[in-house]
Amino acid sequence: MSAHTLEINVTGSSRNELRRKVIEQFFREEAGTGRGDKTSRYTYYVEKLEDGNRIFLTRPAYLKKGFDFVIRVEGKIFLNGKDNPSHNDIFGDLKRKKRENPRLYERLHEAMTRVYNCEEPEDVLRDLKDMKFQGGFSTELILKVLKWFFIEQDIRDWNYSGRGMFKSGLDEIRDT
Repeated sequence: MSAHTLEINVTGSSRNELRRKVIEQFFREEAGTGRGDKTSRYTYYVEKLEDGNRIFLTRPAYLKKGFDFVIRVEGKIFLNGKDNPSHNDIFGDLKRKKRENPRLYERLHEAMTRVYNCEEPEDVLRDLKDMKFQGGFSTELILKVLKWFFIEQDIRDWNYSGRGMFKSGLDEIRDT
């Protein structure tokens, strides 16, 4: 089988619409015929960062759980030594941002809540032109990666809390 690379733009006004659009894209994939070279592999470029790097999804994911995917960021290495951020990468960065500037962090939390509520990161970022923290990930990277963490959680855990589980971790940081 061959590797496939696609650019997709997924927008929507609800959790269900976003989830449906991503899954519909995955339904277009060619089925694999086995392991190794017989596996169908897909890369989906989904967001572009201001610095020119892109956020992309790769399939299949490590756990081989149906519609699961890995979120990756070009040009970034995270705590795991790879280009795929974990929830803990984001949580750790947010905790540092909160210690650095609690007032500014509160605005960031409001922005993250807007993305949680299915607003597009690009739209949210228009209101945050002046938001600059000393270190860590850019606000843009955080919001765009969060969009895909939320979608991933909605796909994997739809019948449970979906994106709510990840959002509770964000709220916990705000509340401590």
